[in-house]
Amino acid sequence: MARLLIIDDDENVCQVLLKLTTGMNQEAAVANTLKDGLRLAENNNFDLILLDLELPDGNGLKALPRLLRAPSLPEVIIITGTGGVKGAELAFKHGAWHYVQKPFSWDEVSLPITRALQYRMEKTAKKAVALDRAGIIGESEALRRCLDDVARIAATDTSVVITGETGTGKELFARAIHLNSARSSRNFIAVDCGALPENLAESMLFGHEKGAFTGADKANEGLMRQADGGTLFLDEIGDLPPNIQKAFLRTLQERRLRPLGGKKEVPLDFRLVSATNRDLDARVKEGLFREDLLFRIRGVEIKLPPLRERMQDLHEIMIRKIHDICQRYSMGTKGMSPEFLETLASHRWPGNVRELIHVLEYAAASAHGDPTLFPIHLPPEYRSAQFRKEHKRETMDDAEPLEMKREQSELPSLGAYRDRFERTYLLTLLDRTKGDRDLACRLSGISQSRLYGLLKKHNLARFSTL
Repeated sequence: MARLLIIDDDENVCQVLLKLTTGMNQEAAVANTLKDGLRLAENNNFDLILLDLELPDGNGLKALPRLLRAPSLPEVIIITGTGGVKGAELAFKHGAWHYVQKPFSWDEVSLPITRALQYRMEKTAKKAVALDRAGIIGESEALRRCLDDVARIAATDTSVVITGETGTGKELFARAIHLNSARSSRNFIAVDCGALPENLAESMLFGHEKGAFTGADKANEGLMRQADGGTLFLDEIGDLPPNIQKAFLRTLQERRLRPLGGKKEVPLDFRLVSATNRDLDARVKEGLFREDLLFRIRGVEIKLPPLRERMQDLHEIMIRKIHDICQRYSMGTKGMSPEFLETLASHRWPGNVRELIHVLEYAAASAHGDPTLFPIHLPPEYRSAQFRKEHKRETMDDAEPLEMKREQSELPSLGAYRDRFERTYLLTLLDRTKGDRDLACRLSGISQSRLYGLLKKHNLARFSTL
């Protein structure tokens, strides 16, 4: 038996809805004010809420996000005499299940209730199976929504596009989709489209026969055939060379490919998961990405939140990552001082979790044998940023010192800052691994092609061995 909550100040409507839900063998509670409705929702487990918008003490639409975040994460159906199309659009944007306008017929409200409860039951049944998180850390609401999407999508073969800022964990989510799918026992092939050399991209993806071109002294099956039966993950698909997009679209449509120099087409069966931090719709308008390819790859889209929108996960991420780093480098277990935590919690993290991990790597290396991490172990720019914030709070009513104004005016661009941090990380990595690129790939968690691209970008390739 499901539990429903009716939030409406119209006694006649409440009686009709109570009679309807009782006839459907469901249990229902009633609240005639928004305040009482929120109190009941946040202190009891409800599967479905029937919500009026115009209530004596507030607007139900403004309370919708809070109701959806109630402990039982209920579904919500809006039932109202006001709002119209614009109200429905806002309700759907916030996550409402359905929108029913008063006056309503029996069928107009009973069918959405039935479908919402069916969806709820199926979703609950799926959650009974443990989800393999593939290393995804956190319990924030924003992250849980994305994990719910993973659980829902993994059971299908629909193509998925994962969007989000750099460093939000797009490859981790791609792996989670693979590991929770029926293809989990087969290959997961990750391809960084941004690191594909344009003159070799077609050969690397589609494969080639021996003698297909100068230097092809042996056949190569290609990355797509390696993913046969499993999952092909195209990271930064927005950077896929234009000359490859048409051939790739045909492969997706026909589920067949012809390797370079080949005489026969080869059947293929892989699940495509793509990721990008670019606006693919804008790329289409600029003529840099095929619109028909975008339609084909965007079966479902998962939008990952930046770290600044799920800061409640920061502490858990830091604990887990420091533990992993200490184990990886055979260091003793390290604690974190309150000041260390406070400094990192005050940062905006434009590079997201990836930036956080790099900073923790730096701090652990800086600490050496020290058992506790303090702000002194952080990169100087992070300590300076925290000092500037504290100093600004203390002198909010005073004129800003000329020296600080000069410092702020000389603040580098985000791109320049990332490049400097990236180069420092690579130098540290090369020093730790004595230039061994295989070991560097294992420690950093990036592919050889990606590592080579970064080393070349920062003119460091000569310091590595291969």
